[in-house]
Amino acid sequence: MTALPTLIFDFDSTLVRIETLEALADIALAGVEGADAIRAQIASLTDRAMAGEMDFGTALKARLALLPLTRAHVELLADRILEEGTPSVRRNLRFFNENADRLVILSGGFREVIAPIAERLGVAPDRLLCNDLTYDADGRVTGVDETNPLARENGKPIVIQGLGLTGPVVMIGDGWNDAEVKLAGAADRFYAFTEIARRDKVVAVADGEATSIDELLHAEGLDGRWSYPRNRIRMLLLENIHPAAVERLEEAGYSVETRKGALDEDDLIAAIKGVHVLGIRSKTNVTDRVLAEADRLMAIAAFCIGTNQIDLEAAAGRGVAVFNAPYSNTRSVVELAIGLTITLMRDVADKSAAMHQGVWNKSADGSRELRGKTLGIVGYGAIGSQLSVLAEALGMRVIFHDLSERLALGNARRMRNLEALLAEADVVSMHVDGRKENTNLIGAAQFQAMRPGTLFLNLSRGHVVDIGALSQAIGSGRVGGAALDVFPEEPRTNADPFDSPLRGLKNVILTPHIGGSTEEAQEAIAEFAAERLLGYLNRGDTTFCVNLPNVQLSDVSGGHRILHIHRNQPGVMAELNRELSAAGLNILGQHLKTDERTGYVITDVDRDYDPQALRVLKSVAGTLRFRLLH
Repeated sequence: MTALPTLIFDFDSTLVRIETLEALADIALAGVEGADAIRAQIASLTDRAMAGEMDFGTALKARLALLPLTRAHVELLADRILEEGTPSVRRNLRFFNENADRLVILSGGFREVIAPIAERLGVAPDRLLCNDLTYDADGRVTGVDETNPLARENGKPIVIQGLGLTGPVVMIGDGWNDAEVKLAGAADRFYAFTEIARRDKVVAVADGEATSIDELLHAEGLDGRWSYPRNRIRMLLLENIHPAAVERLEEAGYSVETRKGALDEDDLIAAIKGVHVLGIRSKTNVTDRVLAEADRLMAIAAFCIGTNQIDLEAAAGRGVAVFNAPYSNTRSVVELAIGLTITLMRDVADKSAAMHQGVWNKSADGSRELRGKTLGIVGYGAIGSQLSVLAEALGMRVIFHDLSERLALGNARRMRNLEALLAEADVVSMHVDGRKENTNLIGAAQFQAMRPGTLFLNLSRGHVVDIGALSQAIGSGRVGGAALDVFPEEPRTNADPFDSPLRGLKNVILTPHIGGSTEEAQEAIAEFAAERLLGYLNRGDTTFCVNLPNVQLSDVSGGHRILHIHRNQPGVMAELNRELSAAGLNILGQHLKTDERTGYVITDVDRDYDPQALRVLKSVAGTLRFRLLH
């Protein structure tokens, strides 16, 4: 295997996300008149020096001359510099610490500021090469040690050549003085580091562009970085998903694109090319045709409860994991159901509309309390069961029907069938899933089975109710009022029109699919679904996956992890292990989980192996997906 080269890192905008002199300017110029103009001059000098338009030494002296710097200012920045580490550096601390003997920090910056970062990365003091500030007797900065080559133009190549390094030398930095190292022959390769700042002139002369440390390690094949770098993994999030998800995924190093609205099938096919992870809510349909065109797709996250908008079987057949957020908006939906029930009981919506028309109708006719009424819940899952608890706390009697065996909470009573529930309930609230078998679950016959004046709520899926039959039941008085938050056909965007036979009907409340649309719920969904995606991408964890076997895994530690998703057919494990043995891999641990159609094998192995030997694993009969995690 190729020997590890010496990696030489710049500091500003490489190991940290700041430019040291600009940060010192913010500290030293606090409250100083004309500070903004001085900061602008310093930033301009920095940019010109880093772009190779100005002599570095001249720019350094000019910037220091503009600042009333003291030792206290420098110490203040040094105290907080650890907070400024570049995100991908923080993600890869283990690599830095384990390979510190082959790392050098080379910077025109200042030792007092850089030393805490060097210590955090495990880099020894003698491998930290930088400028030393000089001070007068009162602690004011007077300049830098002029005998140090790093205080002058082309100082970095001189310093490197004086180290007498053997083996390949790789320079990593964002500025022109870093590029000069390679141009002067002092480094074998130069990577323009662009995670924080990208300078076209520097990139143009580089051997490669590293948008993160992950990209650098992958390009160099270091630390076994043969798995795909995170910043190259593209995520497409549709339907205005909460910013908390974007922030979490980008913080983890992934490339995230967002779009506000849903996409139809053709638009989604065009957009999904090259996308590794797709995030949607309820309006985007991921069909078999879409999945067939998704050339890189590894996972789908439904930032909602339901997954009926995704062809789960087709996704599983391609080794694409699907996750949802089954509990995160439960409370929001339940609270809306309670509020709508009270509103219908008291005829609030119609009375409010009349007031807006100037009609004063103070009357108790038809207004009722919740207390003592019977709530019939159809679907006793996460939402239905929590609704049961809150309704009972308000004095309602609760009955429920569910096809699955469910534990009755509180005094709730299970009904033997749907018809029995409908015949007894004063209020019927729908909380079933979106499976096809639930289409028109409530139609003319079911409305006829209800008690006269029953209140009806649907906050589950639009297609579970025959809207025409509901309209007739309201007109006949069989249903005394209704509240619907979901509809068989919904506008794709807020700009599209909405129409329904229920519009204009008395004591009917229509809301635009907002059951889970609270700030709290959307943030919780974003955080939950993002963490599920990260668990899968970073360690292969499929907990809460709805279409692949669920396996809970810890982080990869001390080895590499091979993920193999395959059709559940005889002989796959035997062939897989034969190939692992032939490749000379030492297996540290192995897990297998299957369902009726899919098998999922997780194998942890020692790091010391030839990555090319693993390619044969992709050709094992029945393979759907092969991934390698470091």
